[in-house]
Amino acid sequence: MGNSLFGIHGMALEVRAQRLGVLSANIANAATPGYKARDIDFASALTALSQGSDTARAISSATRYRVPVMPSLDGNTVEMTTEQTAFADNAVHYAATLSMLQDRVQSVTRALKGE
Repeated sequence: MGNSLFGIHGMALEVRAQRLGVLSANIANAATPGYKARDIDFASALTALSQGSDTARAISSATRYRVPVMPSLDGNTVEMTTEQTAFADNAVHYAATLSMLQDRVQSVTRALKGE
């Protein structure tokens, strides 16, 4: 998304969407032996994007393995309460960012129509 029209919100939406995918993968693999839960450091990814990094590189450099509070015996590091909380928090922020972008698009549309 372009930086000029949507500003930081366009980049934030991209990072939040990618993070939803990572958190979903963690939840889907909660019972997979040896699966290592990951998360995206939102601030790091957003900083990298705002400094001109491409999305794939920014997300890759900001992705971290999660350190479990209570490691499981099978090596899986997914803790469902942590993942569900992170997913819900990120989803709320995603919706808020999307709402801001929709408002921006509506404002631009009204300005173009001369309203």
